[in-house]
Amino acid sequence: MTTLTLYARFAAHIDAVLDQLEDEGQLSVGLERKAVAVEPPREASHGDLATNAAMVLAKKAGTNPRALAGLIAPKLEALDEVAGVEVAGPGFINIRLDAGIWRDELRAILDDGGDYGRSSLGGSEKVNVEYVSANPTGPMHMGHCRGAVVGDALASLLEYAGYTVTREYYVNDAGSQVDTLARSAHLRYREALGEAIGEIPEGLYPGDYLKPVGEALAAEFGDRYVGAPKAEWLQLFKKKTVAAMLDLIRHDLGLLGIHHDIFASEAELQASGAVDRGLQTLRRKGLVYQGLLEAPKGETPEDWEPVELTLFRSTEFGDDQDRPLKKSDGSWTYFGADAAYHLQKAEKADHLINIWGADHAGTVKRVQAAVRALTDGRVDLDVKLVNMVRLFRAGEPIKMSKRAGNFVTLADVVREVGKDVVRFMMLTRRADAPLDFDFAKVVEASKDNPVFYVQY
Repeated sequence: MTTLTLYARFAAHIDAVLDQLEDEGQLSVGLERKAVAVEPPREASHGDLATNAAMVLAKKAGTNPRALAGLIAPKLEALDEVAGVEVAGPGFINIRLDAGIWRDELRAILDDGGDYGRSSLGGSEKVNVEYVSANPTGPMHMGHCRGAVVGDALASLLEYAGYTVTREYYVNDAGSQVDTLARSAHLRYREALGEAIGEIPEGLYPGDYLKPVGEALAAEFGDRYVGAPKAEWLQLFKKKTVAAMLDLIRHDLGLLGIHHDIFASEAELQASGAVDRGLQTLRRKGLVYQGLLEAPKGETPEDWEPVELTLFRSTEFGDDQDRPLKKSDGSWTYFGADAAYHLQKAEKADHLINIWGADHAGTVKRVQAAVRALTDGRVDLDVKLVNMVRLFRAGEPIKMSKRAGNFVTLADVVREVGKDVVRFMMLTRRADAPLDFDFAKVVEASKDNPVFYVQY
């Protein structure tokens, strides 16, 4: 079902007015109108709706914005739904609606319920939205929360607008951090069998969340791997522990009402040969060569020893330097695996959207370059960067360290303040701006708390 909202209806009215001006010879035929928007005016006193049509079309039409606005405004004012139109500033058009329009709109909202505003704009184009994708080394904490909510809200909006959406989580289970996780679980396994393990050694994950994993391993395997060489248990414990962590992650995200369609494994990607296929695809296009990287900024020639690497010509696609696909020891770089992963997603989608932490800003251009190269530009990659959340309790900052095991879990926060409060607060500011979350403030019954104010 598609409901034509006020904004969509007036976008159509403005389109019709522009068509009339073309027919009358007062506007050049075929001007690109994509940038024309209908939105609330910046101040309520200016009217009910505003359009930038004259502002964005005037230059292309060979006129000035106020002159073009003067042609558009009378035609809009002639509509039965319009009480008045005013040209403001350099050429904005403010529209005041007849009071009956608002009554009709309220009836439509009540009649359509949850389908109000639903659209077929997306035309069922396939969009893959990848979000969260945290390392599977522990439960979700508040550092993951904002990206989770932003990604889930965006996916829901796209579905509402008529796109076919796949929600995806990329499991980084091929790196050294997962070996560390398995070793940490082995320690808890020995503890579960009665061994006094003392203080957790530096470099391992100390969190109590691994105790149930150790107990489950002890129940399944007994003391078979207590004194066994690491080579005998590492892969097995890695697989079992990652599976347990993913169960925990799914549960914690579920507390926020977030559910992914796909959990894609980096380890499985590499084992399937997909990374090799991605490299061969780039090779066939002449985009891979053996070469030397320039020394990083700040490094002197004495400090830098150039090594020949397998490089991708990412500078041909807007990146600032070519990027290594393999390390000097022949193993894949993270970028090499990431490029193949995006090819795998692109084979089933028309558009890719990634929700990343702001600390990944430096890798955006190279991955976008890889997607353009691998798909010949058929698939676009849009990366939304999400800034950090600073936690406070009654104005006092809360420090977190996942490595030290003293972090605030997402589950604890949801249990304390509620799912809706968490989701709302994560969306109150632009995703790329820092966000403060104060446990006391978000449950405060005052106008200073946006959650309470909106509910009121």
